[in-house]
Parts: sequence; structure tokens; C-alpha cells
Amino acid sequence: MIRWLLLTLTALCLLGCPAPSSGSGAGGPEALNLYIWSEYLDPALVEAFTKETGTPVKVSLFESTEEMLAKLQHAAGTSQYDLVVVANQSVPAMVRLELIQPLDPAKLPHRAGLDPSFRNPPYDPEERYSVPYQWGTVGLLYDAQKHPQLEPSWAVLFDPARQVGPFLLIDEARDQLGVALKYLGHSVNSTDPEQLKAAGELLLAAKRSEACLGFEGGVGGKNRVAGGLADLAVVWNGDANRAIEEAPEGKLAFVVPREGSIGWCDVLVLTREAPNPAAAHAFVDFLLRPENAARLAAYTKYATPVGAAREHLPEADRANPVIYPPDAVRATLESLTDVGDSLPLYDEVWTAVKAR
Repeated sequence: MIRWLLLTLTALCLLGCPAPSSGSGAGGPEALNLYIWSEYLDPALVEAFTKETGTPVKVSLFESTEEMLAKLQHAAGTSQYDLVVVANQSVPAMVRLELIQPLDPAKLPHRAGLDPSFRNPPYDPEERYSVPYQWGTVGLLYDAQKHPQLEPSWAVLFDPARQVGPFLLIDEARDQLGVALKYLGHSVNSTDPEQLKAAGELLLAAKRSEACLGFEGGVGGKNRVAGGLADLAVVWNGDANRAIEEAPEGKLAFVVPREGSIGWCDVLVLTREAPNPAAAHAFVDFLLRPENAARLAAYTKYATPVGAAREHLPEADRANPVIYPPDAVRATLESLTDVGDSLPLYDEVWTAVKAR
């Protein structure tokens, strides 16, 4: 009888006890969950946001768009994160896949400070789903001491007679296929099956060359060139600039090849099942304040889309052609766009290159 009474009392206690808090701690504020590329957010900004709002920020990292999309589409991925930083061309597809939800413009008053060139973009014409984060270019980071006269051409990867190595390709499908398409004289957004097939064959030949070390993310490529393990790598310009600043003067350099390249813009989006949308909006608006946008750009070494932030940047950054390319270089850049029904063809070509 005593044993039965004890079991009954225990069961009643368990039924009456409240469930553990799902926030950052019992009674504490719910955390903001951010999914982002590595080395792409100043930790000091995260600390400042938490100090101002009391909201802790949990940062999770990915290294490629393919990895990010796979995570969001499986295992209730959209309920694990609030905000995701994505490449702008991914926005239409993420809308179609119902991975993201509209933002509330009333909660983003500092969006008015964006440079006009970033308002109402083609990938999100009504600015319903995204807010620009950083923008930049794709090019070559190289060892300037070993290759002081490097030919400013994608041929150093793709033409066996002019190839320089060891080199690394970037592990990002649209960027690396776009570079190959550009070298062949096509649009980085080509939907022509023959052009895409030719770009895939060009990449495969480069991958199989003795000079190629394989594929790396932008940070990995940057680190291997900086560490002397590769002579050049396809990277994003901010990663290149950080490596150049950390290396001995004159050791490393960056170039956008003369055939042209990709001019990109990464954006912040709100997941469909965001656990903490209020904190997500607050964080986006926090990053849009000119002084915070400048701190972010000064840390990442990418360009800021917030017009008023430029005056808060160090003069060396404002004048740096790696971060803010001159008009002649910008004229050769092409933005990636959503390729719609041709995306499976891109996936097929990319998968074949990586697998063969």
C-alpha cells in the first residue's frame, strides 16, 4: 500500500510540474537562431545585440548553398532557424519551396537607408522576403610572390597551356559553373543545355588536371592559399581581402579576370516556421543601422548595401578596389538570377562534375 501511494504521488507530481522552458534558460528570453556562412558575422555585433535586447544569438554555420537548402528541406529544418543568410538568386526558389515567409516592413524602419540600387531587386521585386546583407565579387586569390605576372584570365584554370597551379575551385555550384560559362563567352545564367554541358566538361577537365587540388568553400580556399598549400583559388572577394590584410605586404593579391565574373548580393530571409520572428526582425533592423552595417562590412571586408554606412567605414576600406571595384570591373560583372525550371539541369551538371 505504501509503495502504491508513493507511485501515485510521484505520478501526480509529474503531471502537475511545468514543462522545461524552450528558451535559452528557465525564464530567460528565447534565443535567436541564425544560419550563416562561416567568418561572415562580427562576434562583437552579436554581443552588442544581446546586450541591447537581452536576446541571445545561436549561430550555426554552413559552407555551401546546397548544404543550406538540404538542411532546410529536411528534418523540420525551417523550424530550427529564424534567419538565414542566402545568395540572392536562391530567394525565388525558396519562396516556391515554401521555405521562407514574408517580412514585416513595419518592423524594419532602417531598410529605408539602403542604397537605391538595392531596392526592389529582380529576385524580390516587392522586397517581401529579403533584406540585403553584403555584396561582392568572385575572383582569384593568388600568391603574388610566386606569380607576380599572373595572367588576369580564367584561362589559368581552364586552358592546359596557360594553367597555373596548384589551384582550388570553389565549392559553390552556381558560382563555379557561372565562372566556367563566363570563360566560354556565355551568360552566368545560361539555360542552354549545350552551353551548360560544355561548362561542365570544362570544369571536369580542370578538376582532373594535376594542378587542381579539388573544391573548397571560400574560407577554405582562402586559408589554403594563405597557408602556402595552394598558389591560387576561386574565392569571394571579402575572403580574399582578409587574407591579403593578414599576410605580409605584397604576398597575396586578388583579381577579377578580364572575361568578367559574378557580382553577387547575399540577403537575410525569415524561415517559414521561425521560432522567434520578433527577434529576427529586431536583428535585421539592428544590422541595417548605418554604424552597425559599417562594423559588419569592416569585419567581413565585403561591401555594404547600406548607403549611409559608407561614411562610417575606414578610409582604407572605402578606397579598396578589392572591396569596391572600379567601374571598369563592375561593367564586366553579371548577377546570378533564378534559373527556374533549369535548376535541375544545373544540379545534374554539378553532380556529374563532383562525382566523376
